[in-house]
Amino acid sequence: MELEGLRCRRLPVVFSARPAIIPRMKISQQLQSLISLTHDLGRVENGLAITGEGNTSAALGDGTFWVKVSGASLAGITARGFCRVDAARALALLDDPRCTEDNTGELLRGALVRPTDPRPSIETMLHALCLADPEVRFVAHTHPLGLLRILCSRAGTAPFRRHCYPFAVVTCGRHVATVGYRNPGLALARGVRTELARYRRVHGHAPRLLLLANHGVVALARTAPEALHISLMAEKWAQLLDGAHQWGGPAHLPAHAFQHLNG
Repeated sequence: MELEGLRCRRLPVVFSARPAIIPRMKISQQLQSLISLTHDLGRVENGLAITGEGNTSAALGDGTFWVKVSGASLAGITARGFCRVDAARALALLDDPRCTEDNTGELLRGALVRPTDPRPSIETMLHALCLADPEVRFVAHTHPLGLLRILCSRAGTAPFRRHCYPFAVVTCGRHVATVGYRNPGLALARGVRTELARYRRVHGHAPRLLLLANHGVVALARTAPEALHISLMAEKWAQLLDGAHQWGGPAHLPAHAFQHLNG
């Protein structure tokens, strides 16, 4: 297996304090990549999301990002299914005493760059947290069936703390980030903030895969194709774990294997 050298150089993305006016073509290209990613994530045969499940986002590098609007379906989304959000304003809600689980959706309207846009996803703060890392340009949040079979079980995220398949290491990273169940929206975003800070403190970089107990998965990527590959590989990993338990349990990779894997 040729596993070495599969990781490419990470491209820096830094949020500025205020949104800048950037060329229309640049926005169009980034948004088109996001639309294509979202369509792929919503394909029925991929089993990652149905109906209005899941959401996606992409950083613009100027302190703003595109994020899916509330309730839009991944599979058939168009440019109108996304809105542009000011990252600083979205993140400020995490510590705003006015913000509660009941009014988060309405307060998120105040983070819109264009106030007439539809309301952004309730998970917008989660996306802002992930995209605030300079290593991340695209974020994909889905609810894959195979993963949920495990994440909704008593085992939770524990089976993903050890690897049994080398290409999962290459694609999803040596270590995954995990968050116990939180209600979607404000509570979940606060839990994600804590976990992302812990992960970076321990490992020195952003995770590629964030698992949410009883909820779903988040892929943090440099490119749209990478976000798709992480999402699909995470689902394959879950299916491998599920199948391995029919044959006595997973055979975990030995410690020396990771010396040759770019995860």
